[in-house]
Amino acid sequence: MTPYADTNFFSRVYLALPDSDAADRLLEAACQGDCPPLPITWLHQMELANAFALSVWMGKQGGHPRVTPENAAVALHTFKSDMTEERFIRRTAVELSDLQVEFEETVARHTAKHGFRTYDILHIAFARLLGCDHFFSFDERARKLAALEGFKVSQH
Repeated sequence: MTPYADTNFFSRVYLALPDSDAADRLLEAACQGDCPPLPITWLHQMELANAFALSVWMGKQGGHPRVTPENAAVALHTFKSDMTEERFIRRTAVELSDLQVEFEETVARHTAKHGFRTYDILHIAFARLLGCDHFFSFDERARKLAALEGFKVSQH
């Protein structure tokens, strides 16, 4: 198994959110197998920094789990430390020209028919270019796209 996890998944690993227990179980199962560390792209790094801060704002609006600025800061620090240690995540890169081709081909196959978001398509393009065969996410739209693209989708 060569898994890829989107930002939605990693948000649940680093913050106490709904489905965090399921994310931890998936991560633990992947780490106990012969899986390589989960890839982290520039997209993950940007999205997670924003996701942690956005979680603070959403918690203040009500109806979402409360995440304090301190929780968000710890999550970001821990994520950066985990990237440095490379125990279960590793920084990866792909050529932008390759990403653009894969992105455009995925758009052509699915967006007009199913209405997928840019970030979901980017994650799928990264996963394909990185040779992944499993896709971890708690976002139903991303999971649908991953399944359409032939990835084994995490069950939670």
